[in-house]
Amino acid sequence: MRASSLSALVIFAATTFLVWSIVAKPNPSDRISVVANEQERRVDISIDGQPFTSYIWPITLKKPVLYPLRTAKGTIITRGFPLEQRPGERIDHPHHAGLWFNYEDVNGLDFWNNSEAIKTENAPKMGTIVQHSMVSLKSGALQGELDVETDWVTFDKKTLLNEHTHFVFRGGAGFRSVDRITTLHALDQKVSFPDAKDGMLGLRVIRALEIPSDKPEVYTDASGRATTVAKLDNTGVNGTYLTSEGKKGDAAWGTRGRWCNLSGLVGDEPVTITILDHPQNPGFPTYWHARGYGLFAANPLGQKIFSNGQEELNFFLAPRASATFRYRILISSAILTPEATEAAYQDFIASYH
Repeated sequence: MRASSLSALVIFAATTFLVWSIVAKPNPSDRISVVANEQERRVDISIDGQPFTSYIWPITLKKPVLYPLRTAKGTIITRGFPLEQRPGERIDHPHHAGLWFNYEDVNGLDFWNNSEAIKTENAPKMGTIVQHSMVSLKSGALQGELDVETDWVTFDKKTLLNEHTHFVFRGGAGFRSVDRITTLHALDQKVSFPDAKDGMLGLRVIRALEIPSDKPEVYTDASGRATTVAKLDNTGVNGTYLTSEGKKGDAAWGTRGRWCNLSGLVGDEPVTITILDHPQNPGFPTYWHARGYGLFAANPLGQKIFSNGQEELNFFLAPRASATFRYRILISSAILTPEATEAAYQDFIASYH
């Protein structure tokens, strides 16, 4: 066979395999199914025939997210706004959608606060994470997997970072979990992440898991933008934080920890959302950007802000350098004890050592 024909055959076979791997249907024996629908800009993940979450990149958002997230009983634990309006929920911070990963200051651009609500004159100061490709997806009896590539892009369409994220989805009686392993790769220039408050792994929860508040609050970001968070009816609102270092409630904010729980009753279902940090992550142990109004975030890069200037990281990637961030989000249909959470943490770090 001529070399050109052989090369064409290899390329055809590789392309065919890639397309097949993305569109292949799960086997009936696969408990965790991962099914793509690129036309609808989503990948749906189901466990034991019940929906768990979806990886989505709608044109109305400035980054891909997992939305919604559910417990093993099917209870949704992520806020609906801005994607869906639900009665009684807050409608502040339109950039808080589902579960996401980005940062407030990347070479001077704000990826965290970007949304369709940004004023036209402020748009050049914002960055967008653009879905590039699905590398692979895999259903299975024990876990489902999804690999995606995205680009961190400036207002004028210049790519600052390539991102490769590996998701692992698991679930069983009483729990669901997501591992998010994200590698950021700088291109031909240094990429700086100065210490800032808003980052990096973020989750916005339903009203029931907020901490009860008896007054309206005003939150101001690093650019001076103020958002008023109104006082709402506290009926059924009973969330509370607990960190690995024993910090509880609002006291968890701005402190370090290996893990942090957000627990409460959603209706009559006890629920704990746990974010687990990994010792190999930059800035470990992370600071918790955990707000009573329902923002639950891990920010390992904002050290100067959270330590009142006592520590400073100023993380950066040299040209062509990479960094990997590893997290597990565990959703339990129980109020987890510190001992049970620590056991889950040890299991997580043993998975990626």
